[in-house]
Amino acid sequence: MNQVFNTPAKVIITCNKRLSTYLEKEVVDLGFKPIRVFPTGLELKASLNDCIKLNLNLRCASQVLYRLHEFNAENHDELHQELVKLEWENLIDFSGYFSVTSNVDNPTITTPLFANLRVKDAIVDRIKEKHKIRPDSGSDYSKAVIHLYWKNEKAEIFIDSAGETLAKHSYRKIPGRAPMLEALASGTIFATGWDQQSNFVNPMCGSGTLAIEAALIATKRAPGLLRMNYGFMHILGYDEEVFFAERRLLKDQIVKKIDFRIIATDISDDAVDISVKNAQTAGVDQLIEFYSCDFADTEMPEGKGVIMFNPEYGERLGVHSKLEATYKRMGDFMKQSCKGYNGYIFTGNPDLAKKIGLRASKRIEFYNGKLDCRLLEYELYDGSKREKPVEEAV
Repeated sequence: MNQVFNTPAKVIITCNKRLSTYLEKEVVDLGFKPIRVFPTGLELKASLNDCIKLNLNLRCASQVLYRLHEFNAENHDELHQELVKLEWENLIDFSGYFSVTSNVDNPTITTPLFANLRVKDAIVDRIKEKHKIRPDSGSDYSKAVIHLYWKNEKAEIFIDSAGETLAKHSYRKIPGRAPMLEALASGTIFATGWDQQSNFVNPMCGSGTLAIEAALIATKRAPGLLRMNYGFMHILGYDEEVFFAERRLLKDQIVKKIDFRIIATDISDDAVDISVKNAQTAGVDQLIEFYSCDFADTEMPEGKGVIMFNPEYGERLGVHSKLEATYKRMGDFMKQSCKGYNGYIFTGNPDLAKKIGLRASKRIEFYNGKLDCRLLEYELYDGSKREKPVEEAV
């Protein structure tokens, strides 16, 4: 088992539901061949060293899970009996720390916390038998992380090579109100088909996530360059030179300058200040123009590009009527001031979307957390073909 860094095995890369299409393209572009793709991730075959590359590069992923063993277990006692056979002493430092996560659907288990406990017991029992000392364990994911997948009698045990989720890209120290998760922001940008060579405009920028992700994508700045701790680093046999070699490659591929404009605006001075600080942490503050203004006063550069809104959805009581007017104004602004661009509005409220007053050419499905959302696409023709305002049906 201590050869995991060089031994290909089943790897599951997870993502938020409806992001797997964009995750698959990322994985293929890195030179890997997915075996299967499903709504919350994909499967491939890779070594733990391959997982280092995946962790550092992927924008839409959540976890990268490397399988150690597959077995049958009817109940928690059988689970423990199988897991205690594995050579945990060759994977986890007996003086170290580990944690356990799980995805469990077994009739004998009423809470996944109990399944986690049985996995921890098996690992501790094995290492204690070999070294006469027990490693520490808990719920902190900053060290070694072991993941259990257990459905009915089928169980699989994985190394979670990411540890803390990859869906957060490590630059958003100040999140702002109702922020969009970075992995979701990347997925929505990929969904627009933006060519990364034309303008990207983000009114109502909030904490700046969409504009920052656009700048990171366009300049090939991998999310892994912003992070220095992963689960794989705490597995015995880890060679830090593999990690640093991949980091050097990623640094070398960065595009230093862009010849188009990325603009982010918000009516809130506080939101713009937060966005600037997040962009500084991400290393792209010099590539983005931030302005405090009403969205309708956002400058639209000549030429083509993408304009993308992520407005409030009106989940709170008492704000719906005000948001109806805002959504109508967004539609008016795109129709009058954004000709030649592709317009996008990300929303989880189909009733409000009807107030936009333009016909969407696409309605791309996403989830924001558990909320069913749509990325609505509007082709904003410049003169030759005019859109007739219609009531939007989502």
